[in-house]
Amino acid sequence: MVGLLRGSCRTGQDPSGAETVPEGDRRSPGGGEKFPLPVLVYSVYLLFVVSFLQSFSCSWVFVWEKGYQETDSVVSSVTTKVKGVTLTNTSTLGARIWDVADYVIPPQVSITFTCRRRYLYSHVFPGIQTGECVPYNSSIKTCEVFAWCPVEDDYHIPKPAFLQESENFTILVKNNIWYPKFNFSKRNILPTINSTYLKNCIYDSQTDPFCPIFRLGKIVEAAGQNFQEMAVEGGVMALQINWDCNLDRAASHCVPKYSFRRLDNKDSAHTVSPGYNFRFAKYYKDSNDTESRTLVKAYGIRFDIIVFGKAGKFDVIPTMINIGSGLALFGATVLCDIVVLYCMKKKYYYREKKYKYVEDYELVSINEGRVKAKLLLPLALERF
Repeated sequence: MVGLLRGSCRTGQDPSGAETVPEGDRRSPGGGEKFPLPVLVYSVYLLFVVSFLQSFSCSWVFVWEKGYQETDSVVSSVTTKVKGVTLTNTSTLGARIWDVADYVIPPQVSITFTCRRRYLYSHVFPGIQTGECVPYNSSIKTCEVFAWCPVEDDYHIPKPAFLQESENFTILVKNNIWYPKFNFSKRNILPTINSTYLKNCIYDSQTDPFCPIFRLGKIVEAAGQNFQEMAVEGGVMALQINWDCNLDRAASHCVPKYSFRRLDNKDSAHTVSPGYNFRFAKYYKDSNDTESRTLVKAYGIRFDIIVFGKAGKFDVIPTMINIGSGLALFGATVLCDIVVLYCMKKKYYYREKKYKYVEDYELVSINEGRVKAKLLLPLALERF
């Protein structure tokens, strides 16, 4: 293996000022200007560097990036089921049991923990103006507004969170995935999981990494957050499911990997509209057919289930494409030289015509005709 150095052979000067030129330096027939002379340097260091780069490139493409595989992106569906019951006792509501029907809001796909209530019915701002001017008091009149009353007051957020025990609630995540290009499908409730195990397991990254039941407090804790603090103003959490599968191996090796993170920005420097909240109402009619409603402003934690992944399987086409790209990267001329100089029957004839070998590269003084220096590396000068 050789390293190719290309450049011009230049004249030099000895300490006495005499000009020196390399023996065998190529000049034009008239003795004028020199032209570039390719040089092949036999260097163990250069051989090591080039071999390392080639080996690294092959390893990166074929081992790490699996360049021999065809890939496909995951198609997924997710359903969830939350379980948990808690008791509250306040001066406004008295003793009350809260179950899934109360604190899980399907349209929002969230779990709510802090509630504020407003109710009754009247004609007070904010609302729709009727165009009528009505007495506000004995001396002032005002525009009549068709609206709910009393007006909502949301300046005071209850602390601590209303449903503090909700961190012990659990959520069952059922995830089905499909790779259409390979017609491969699977779900996160693995074939090795039976109904007995499913009733008793809780996800733990060390002891139960494939259990699909998660404790809400553990999800928030795994993301580096405090559940009770986050529940006061709300927030958005992500439960991420990663399906990276090598389909050249058995299907049992294709398993989900769970991770957790907080999605909304928790920044003390930005305090405008922090957290997560929404409103919903429940409507009633009394015996006098008067309509009223209970308005709930809920501060809660929204759980987004995010599924992503990639599957790969051996295919001839990407294998050949990457092999061709690798050969092009190494250089077509290098490959041709290897074939001509080492593989063909007339390799010695081609080598004799292509190279002129010299043991030493001596620099000779023009004026004195004596040796000034020697280049210690063995060199081969390429003929044009």
